[in-house]
Formats: sequence, structure tokens, C-alpha cells
Amino acid sequence: MATDALQNWVGRSETSHDHISHNLVKRLAATLNEPTPAPGDALPLLWHWAFFQEPVGEPGLGADGHPARGGFLPPADNRNRMWAGGRLTFNQPLRVDAQVTRRSTILDVQEKHGRTGSLLFVTVQHEYVQDGQCALVEEQDIVYREPTPPKLSGTDPLPQGEWQQAVQPTPTLLFRYSAVTFNGHRIHYDWPYVTETEGYPGLVVHGPLIATLNLRAFVQAHPHAQVRRFSFRGVRPLICPDAFEVGGRLLGDGAAQLWAGNAAGQAQVGEVEFTQGGQA
Repeated sequence: MATDALQNWVGRSETSHDHISHNLVKRLAATLNEPTPAPGDALPLLWHWAFFQEPVGEPGLGADGHPARGGFLPPADNRNRMWAGGRLTFNQPLRVDAQVTRRSTILDVQEKHGRTGSLLFVTVQHEYVQDGQCALVEEQDIVYREPTPPKLSGTDPLPQGEWQQAVQPTPTLLFRYSAVTFNGHRIHYDWPYVTETEGYPGLVVHGPLIATLNLRAFVQAHPHAQVRRFSFRGVRPLICPDAFEVGGRLLGDGAAQLWAGNAAGQAQVGEVEFTQGGQA
């Protein structure tokens, strides 16, 4: 579809509702090897990605396992979809067992050309409303790229971190995270598809999972910090079962740099803005 026609998607919006189910939270906690929050507790940061997944029957899926395009999101035939990154502003915690409304709007659609070919970038804003208040504002950057060999190395080396955690991804972890987030993208669990069709050497670790582990490591290293904003950007994929680390360093008062990667270099980079408990 021509770029001019794709601009017709800018401004499109939809509203959905979900219940931050304690049962689903329990499954996510087991997947991430975390304690289960009780009903009424704050939902851990980025766990909201397990919710607001509209169920689509298999006949409505594309070859890659994602829902077929051309509804809310613009069509991008014969391209591979990736979640490239995003920006989040945390106004107040979402609560386990709460009823939440999500208002979604397409902010931008742009065609760009890079070293790997033509790229279609779609920016979607989500506003999460709980008890009449906007608890969370998120912008997601979704990119559709022409089928080309994935970039697996050549990124900047990992900096020296002030904290870091080792991560050993397993097929079970990837499968369970796909299941709990209702993510049908076959690169995360379908070995023949990911290696033969999309050209990866193995199962791909989810970008949102990496971001969740990265932000969790920051929170565990700084238990009194209140995260206000978080941004992240993927720079190359991580492949299961290769180990990687998440870590970071403080940039100054109320800011930190985060990253994830391994000996082949950085795979995801991010920044956090925070306050120390109770400060405005």
C-alpha cells in the first residue's frame, strides 16, 4: 500500500476493557519466578502487557502468528513485524483485580529506508484508565521490515554496570511468556518457522520480556526508587538459549541508563526517570 494511503490510519482509535485478573497475574508470576501480588496490590511494572490482548481465532492469524493486518493497525503485507521499543509514563500503579480501560490511538505512520531495506514504523499510544484516573500512558513503536537476514551482532559493547543480573533464557520461559501474554508470534516458539522462514539461528527472546527483566533489575537494585518514566529500544535480537545480562548505571539525580546484551554487544537500551520514595 502507498505511503500516502497509510496516512489514513493516523488518528484511528479504539477502546477496550480488561480485568487485571489475579489468576492471570499468578501465571505471569510463575513465568517470571516472582511472588504473586495479592488482589489490590500494585501490579509490577510492565506486567500490564499480559492484558488487553484481543483473542483472535486461528483463521484470523497471518503466517507469522500475529493477527492479520488491516484492521486497527495498517496492512504491511510480506513484511516481518517487530516491537521496536516504547516510552511509558507511570502516574499511579495499576492494581491487581482492578477493571481498567485502555484507549488506543495511532499517532504516526512513517516509511523509512535503512541498511536492511524499507521499514514501516507505526507509533501507537495507549492510555490506561483506572477508577477514572489515567494511571499509565504508553507509546509503542512497531516496525514492519522487509524479509532480510536479521542483524545479530555489530552493536556497541556492554558498558560497565553498577548492577547487573544474568539471564539464562529457555524455550520453556519463551513459550510460557508467549502463552501468558497471548502472543502468537511464531519466532518465539516455532523452531522450523523462525529458522527456515525468518532466518534466525534459534528462538528469539521477546523484546517486552527483556524490557520487563531489565526494569525489574533496576527496581531490585533501587528498592526505594519510584519509577516515573521508562523508555527502551531494541537494537538487535537475543537468541535462546544464549545467556545474556541486564544491567545499568545511574546517570545523575533521578535518571539511569539500562541495557541488555551479551558478548556480541548490546541488544536493548533504555532509560529510567525516577524519584526516591515520596519525592515529587
